[in-house]
Amino acid sequence: MENKELRTELLAMRKADQSLRLQWPDKHNDPKWVERVKELDHLHTTRMKQIVEQNGWPTVSMVDKDGSEAAWLLVQHADHDLEFQLTCLDLMGKKANDVDPINIAYLTDRTLVSRGKPQIYGTQFYRPSGKGKHIPQPIQDPELVDERRAELGLHTLKEYSQVINRE
Repeated sequence: MENKELRTELLAMRKADQSLRLQWPDKHNDPKWVERVKELDHLHTTRMKQIVEQNGWPTVSMVDKDGSEAAWLLVQHADHDLEFQLTCLDLMGKKANDVDPINIAYLTDRTLVSRGKPQIYGTQFYRPSGKGKHIPQPIQDPELVDERRAELGLHTLKEYSQVINRE
């Protein structure tokens, strides 16, 4: 690992992100909580832009697997800045041998859905009426999705859907 300080910072940012988001079941209707999430996402995006500009994408060899995954999670939550997400996706793709391919798949799907396009791996779900079961956002060539997921070591879409709807 090249950069222990950066890894420590990324893990702290992830911890702050997740501790706030774990309150979702109880607080998702609280406008103050929603605003805190937005503020934290903007703060983390600003810092991630600085990190990426100074260091490039935080790869596994740079910040270990957990540090690289923390960076990915923070960028996943930068939905307010699609351009930055796409930049990071491009950087991750250029370092694909040093980045978890599952993280690339999730960010690929997230950015496709944000642009109104069908996702590839079936990682993005929504609730059609805001109630009931979560279902996948539209998927490109859905008959091949489980094959694509298997290539990355992901469960079938049916199994993933069951997990999503249990949470």
